[in-house]
Amino acid sequence: MASLFKQQNATLCFLLSLCIVSQCLTKGANGFACNWGTRSTHPLTPEIVVRLMKDNGFNKVKLFEADPGALKALGKSGIQVMVGIPNDMLDSLASNVNAAIAWVTQNVSSYISKNGVDIRYVAVGNEAFLKTYNGRFVNATFPAIQNIQAALIKAGLGRQVKVTTPLNADVYQSESGLPSGGNFRPDIQDQMINIIKFLRQNGGPLTFNIYPFLSMDADPNFPKEFAFFDGSAPPVVDGSITYTNVFDANFDTLVSALDKNGFGSMPIIIGEVGWPTDGSANANTKNAQRFNQGLFDRIVKRQGTPKRSTAPDIYVFGLIDEDAKSIEPGPFERHWGVFSFDGSIKYPLNLGAGKSLVAAKGVKYLPKQWCVMSNQANPMDPSFADSISKACTYADCTSLSPGASCGNLDPKGNASYAFNMYYQTMDQRKDACNFNGLSAITTINPSPPQGSCKFEIMIDLGKHENKSTTSFAASMKGTCSMVMLLFSFMFAVLVASSA
Repeated sequence: MASLFKQQNATLCFLLSLCIVSQCLTKGANGFACNWGTRSTHPLTPEIVVRLMKDNGFNKVKLFEADPGALKALGKSGIQVMVGIPNDMLDSLASNVNAAIAWVTQNVSSYISKNGVDIRYVAVGNEAFLKTYNGRFVNATFPAIQNIQAALIKAGLGRQVKVTTPLNADVYQSESGLPSGGNFRPDIQDQMINIIKFLRQNGGPLTFNIYPFLSMDADPNFPKEFAFFDGSAPPVVDGSITYTNVFDANFDTLVSALDKNGFGSMPIIIGEVGWPTDGSANANTKNAQRFNQGLFDRIVKRQGTPKRSTAPDIYVFGLIDEDAKSIEPGPFERHWGVFSFDGSIKYPLNLGAGKSLVAAKGVKYLPKQWCVMSNQANPMDPSFADSISKACTYADCTSLSPGASCGNLDPKGNASYAFNMYYQTMDQRKDACNFNGLSAITTINPSPPQGSCKFEIMIDLGKHENKSTTSFAASMKGTCSMVMLLFSFMFAVLVASSA
């Protein structure tokens, strides 16, 4: 009986060790994917961002350009990378294969061989067929894809790194208004077919960006509840299929377009999907939390759509807010991050398995002081409007937009917010709080006690904790090495007990 008990204990220890080992071997195998944009006046260090991704289970990332700092930090991190090529490079890459070869050598081959970056995809262009571009990049996109593919093959990376091109959902449409009626826009039908054929021949996926927020924000008659995964809007019935949210309906419109053109099994990646937290009435933390929680739930469950039961890889947009991003699409464009500009948590999310969001570590801030409109200043001062205009020309004032988090401030509050954003953006320089005698520095937080309007303190770019991702990866490697030793010990105990 004692021998049997000993064997059972040893077997239990063996199984426990095996489970721990499997966690080390498979860590990140079914994690999350995100977009890492770098259009910020005060960016987090790449090492902090990589650690933020690791801490929150992101094992895939899409970069919009080959940012050297980001790529170096991603080296040996265990994170798979899709590296992007901006649209303004398409013409040169399309017209000259040597330009493509040079780009691949510098931005793919080098980082793979020298830094150990796990580059899996090159994303050629970004939404190049968008209607608002008026055909600017239509003729250059396919040749650029072909030349980048040729360059990858020349570099010996044709099997390891695949080519794709992220496209907006406006490249397909449905005359019937139902997903089953999906087809590609007539003006780009030929280009789409050529690109899809080429990608399929070379093992590359299609990448599409789907934005329920934009559908709702652009159309006052859009049924709001249909934008969310848990919505209560009347369903859309399409033959035998019932759609309860716009994401499924949109994705399956694409699937129908592919089916109609003979590409029913073409792999699809969702390159961007998310919800902003500021900049318009619909962009707020409540809606963002609701949408993204539904999105993360689907990712965890590997849930597909009615026409595609296999779940696609989904790259959440975005990881962190970008205060220097173009606001041409709208003021909300700087607020897509799941995390704020400093890596702090905007709202809680359940990531599955009892895990929730973890904030960035090692972030250092400028002193706790703000630039505000002085008590003696008068909004009727002749320089009042020009001072606000100056501040908002060089700093991010999108939170003052109608319906945004600070959109209900009075004139003095508007000025204080604008002055402070300029002051923080300029690293709290002494001369940065000088608005024609209208401003003063305070150590009392001027953020309104009610609501979500927040007067920020900016990141101190000179004081970031700067531990390398390589060290972080090495520590994880060391942890798993220790577990492997434990496994070996337990296995020895099992053998000895069984003898």
